[in-house]
Amino acid sequence: MTFQRRRRVRLAAALAAAAWLLQGCATLGAKTPGQRLDPWEKWNRKVFSFNESLDENVLKPVATAYSNIVPQPIRRGIDNFFGNAGDAWSAVNNMLQGKVADGLHDVIRVGTNTLFGVGGFVDVATEFGLDHHNEDFGQTLGHWGVGAGAYIVWPLIGPSSVRESFALPLDRAVSPALVIRDGAVKYEITALQVVNARAGLLGASRVLDDIALDKYTFVRDAYLQRRRSLVYDGNEPPSPDESREPEQ
Repeated sequence: MTFQRRRRVRLAAALAAAAWLLQGCATLGAKTPGQRLDPWEKWNRKVFSFNESLDENVLKPVATAYSNIVPQPIRRGIDNFFGNAGDAWSAVNNMLQGKVADGLHDVIRVGTNTLFGVGGFVDVATEFGLDHHNEDFGQTLGHWGVGAGAYIVWPLIGPSSVRESFALPLDRAVSPALVIRDGAVKYEITALQVVNARAGLLGASRVLDDIALDKYTFVRDAYLQRRRSLVYDGNEPPSPDESREPEQ
């Protein structure tokens, strides 16, 4: 095992241990389900408002202009290119979770799209029945029993939790920009990834603005429910509050 790989393994182990510790601290003293879910709601709402303002005034206009200029097939190809790197990371996390068959499935998917899909710009693998698994390190921590902990909203990044926050450095680092040494090119690729992803969500954000009475609560609940479903592969057990018998 190379020094670089040993260092990454130690980092992953340290993040997992720290997530265990802070997950317990985040719920210490919480007396109600609401407090356990979002004990820092007052602060989170301020950060959420900041992110919303930044999106409305900067990211959304840029993404709208980008969407108007760049044809949809090219945007889809860019999505596929970045998704190919995500599939490689998914393979690693499937292996870490002991899902060897799914991990090999992801490896074959990455190889197929890289070789026959013009470096990943064309999603050939899906046409062959090799679908995405979309596993990340946050799901790996959850698979091994690390609880989600308290809900957190980070500036620029958005919704998260204690567990997902400790997985973020690894999950967010997975990008084609990771292997590029030139700083300017690295930032350009990262910016393209962000803008292209935001352009793909323009329709969804319009719907959300129309239907959500309290957008903060809607986003929080949807995020936590989705992450829980992903950790349990859609077969999540009932939460402790749901499993209790109703009081007479």
